[in-house]
Amino acid sequence: MATIIFYQKPGCATNARQIQALKSAGHDVVVQDILKEPWHADELRSFFRNMPVGSWFNRAAPRVKSGEVNLDSIDAASALALMVSDPLLIRRPLIDLDGIRCAGLDREPALSLLGHQTQEHLQGCLHQATRTRCPKMGSSE
Repeated sequence: MATIIFYQKPGCATNARQIQALKSAGHDVVVQDILKEPWHADELRSFFRNMPVGSWFNRAAPRVKSGEVNLDSIDAASALALMVSDPLLIRRPLIDLDGIRCAGLDREPALSLLGHQTQEHLQGCLHQATRTRCPKMGSSE
């Protein structure tokens, strides 16, 4: 099977379920902390490919939920600058499979890794559904 670099937020229950699903599918998963990665705009941009700019963001990030970051009017350069300075804004997980990259499990190469079965329970934030807070790692999911 494949070796996958999986960028997650430590303590995120959703990311933990996603990692387990990939491992259950027979893949080797190398977990990286998305908050500690020294991101550069060009590198980060490669995960989003042809996705609309607003979908690059973690919609559960406090700055998005509060309306401070307006996903309807932000341009690519501004989005990347914000994400480099505040990685909590980055949609998770970021997946790298031999240089083929994506953000989220609902697109390639993640779809193929999971056999084209992206179950809803692997995408949504558990803490939002139960209205609980994520473990303290600097902020909520």
